[in-house]
Amino acid sequence: MGIRKKNNKNPPVLSHEFVIQNHADIVSCVAMVFLLGLMFEVRCAIMQLSFLIRPHYVHFYAYILFVSWILGGSEETTVNYFHYGLKDVATVFFYMLVAIIMHAIIQEYMLDKINRKMHFSKTKHSKFNESGQLGAFYLFSCLWGANILVSENLLSNPVSLWDGYPHTLMLFQMKFYYICQLGYWLHAIPELYFQKTKKEDIPRQLVYISLYLVHITGAYVLNLNRLGLVLLVLHYFVELLFHVSRLIYFSNEDRQTGFTVWAVLFVLGRLLTLSLSVLTVGFGLAGAEKQGLNLAEGSFNVLFVRVTVLAAICTTQAFMMWKFINFQLRRWREHAQTQTLKKKPSSSKSKSKKANGVNGSVGASGADSPRARKEKSS
Repeated sequence: MGIRKKNNKNPPVLSHEFVIQNHADIVSCVAMVFLLGLMFEVRCAIMQLSFLIRPHYVHFYAYILFVSWILGGSEETTVNYFHYGLKDVATVFFYMLVAIIMHAIIQEYMLDKINRKMHFSKTKHSKFNESGQLGAFYLFSCLWGANILVSENLLSNPVSLWDGYPHTLMLFQMKFYYICQLGYWLHAIPELYFQKTKKEDIPRQLVYISLYLVHITGAYVLNLNRLGLVLLVLHYFVELLFHVSRLIYFSNEDRQTGFTVWAVLFVLGRLLTLSLSVLTVGFGLAGAEKQGLNLAEGSFNVLFVRVTVLAAICTTQAFMMWKFINFQLRRWREHAQTQTLKKKPSSSKSKSKKANGVNGSVGASGADSPRARKEKSS
């Protein structure tokens, strides 16, 4: 993420600099077109697309009977269940626009103000912006996802991760969670242009954006939304700790305890991710009653799909561990270099003292030599 310098001169309209400086306002105007379509009945084809920004595909109403033992009566509440479809593409696009707007708000009203006070270097400025944006997103997503896990009793009943597959029906908050996740990671692609990301950093950014999109879309389309939610919350919690530790490190470079805690939880998170994936896909779905490929019912419980899912998860975890090991080795190497640089001045001072002592002793022995005494007597 590059540094955006404010320029008092107005750039030409529709130029690159104009779009970068005003991209949040432009995106806001596009989002308003969708919102206006919700307020008025317009026959325009573009306005008719506005109803797609809401989660669709309500499958049926489930009537849950709550018996009140105190009043001796009953109460019926209606719960809507959703499934996915092609209209979700328009919904994801709209929330991608919302994510761009929120990104600009956090950057301008929070991160830029802190950057002006701290006077970071270019490298720290870029990393601080990245950790600030991702830290805010991980915190929000982790709390939201944990709330869904608790409300749907997925933590207290791990068997529900594969029991009753395919999980084609989702509550509103589950479907909306996945739509917001896809919208956020899609918004990260145009942000590479808006934030003037360096060319050498673009491949790295595209790799992890693609990994998020592939895994979240796979869990959503293959009806593995419960397993995907658990793994996302687990991963987001570990990543949140890393970015918080990096923000603390930028404020005070002596505070590095957070990185040690993150390193331990990172390894444990990878092991737990692999364990849950193998338990759910390798054993749970393999022994499920419904087997076979049935697109109408949303069932993808065949050997090829299970092996592909496990291979994708294992490959991703191995790639993350490889990056983690390289990161730790680089940190240890830099720490060793700083230690050697600190030892060099002290060792040079001690050598200079020893040299002065040797010269003094040589001078004293030379003064007491027989030749010197003869010269004195003569």
